[in-house]
Amino acid sequence: MSLEIRQVTKKYKDFIAVDQLNFTIQEGEIFGLIGQNGAGKTTTFRMILNLQETTEGEIFWKGKSVHKLNRDFLGYLPEERGIFPQMKVEEQLYFFGMLRGKTKKELKPAIDYWIERFELDDKRVEKAETLSKGNQQKVQLIASFIHRPDFIILDEPFSGLDPVNRQHLMDAILYLKKQGTTILFSSHQMDNVEELCDHLCILKRGVSLYSGGLQDLKESYGKIKLSLRTERPLEELLLMTGVKSAVNTKDGQILLLEDERYGEEIFQAISNGQYIDKFSMDYLSLDEIFKLKVGEKHV
Repeated sequence: MSLEIRQVTKKYKDFIAVDQLNFTIQEGEIFGLIGQNGAGKTTTFRMILNLQETTEGEIFWKGKSVHKLNRDFLGYLPEERGIFPQMKVEEQLYFFGMLRGKTKKELKPAIDYWIERFELDDKRVEKAETLSKGNQQKVQLIASFIHRPDFIILDEPFSGLDPVNRQHLMDAILYLKKQGTTILFSSHQMDNVEELCDHLCILKRGVSLYSGGLQDLKESYGKIKLSLRTERPLEELLLMTGVKSAVNTKDGQILLLEDERYGEEIFQAISNGQYIDKFSMDYLSLDEIFKLKVGEKHV
């Protein structure tokens, strides 16, 4: 494993921001840390970065305490964006890279590559303040990994991006993974987490509700999402055994079942031996699971 969070707690007087947190990230994987605002995600990032001390517990990188390591192995994109508005794009990237111990000669090929890849070539000598929000975000992202860190933390990297720039960022993250970089990121957009991550941790008020594989999480709920197309009224569908909820959509109805085993019984009742245009059972999306799980009461 690369990163290990072991029984980590962060207290501020009477407030517990992170409570006995445990998770591990394997080398070269993308790991998602998700939760509502105030769940403890940024506090966790800051403890990994040694910007805040842990009240209890330990954090290890490849078996060694992160507090004893040279910080150049890390890259960080904070949620609060921060680049120098008066500094030119290319100068900015050299500056951040040299802060991490790289020379201009070492940085030039990487800067040229990423400026071209992110379609910033005509912005090289422009001041950051003149750039669009999306382009500023791309510059700050490049700055977070221009020194080629082994481990990168991305705090809400997709926030405010249009679909084109979102895809640029998505492709960059996958490229870094192929290069062997270990990535930890948070996002309120669950489709991004679902597309990128094999493993994740769900936080609620500083407590981990789940840590493990995304597919394992989905399978724990079963295939309880039933999409169908029928003329039967919603009120009648809601009365069927095993149906927890039902809604009309533009393409039919979606039912949430108590258990996937009710699917066959519902199929028989609705079809009654007749052709059905649509009847499909599937796992819940991560967004749906998140709403269910975070909405549950936990003691």
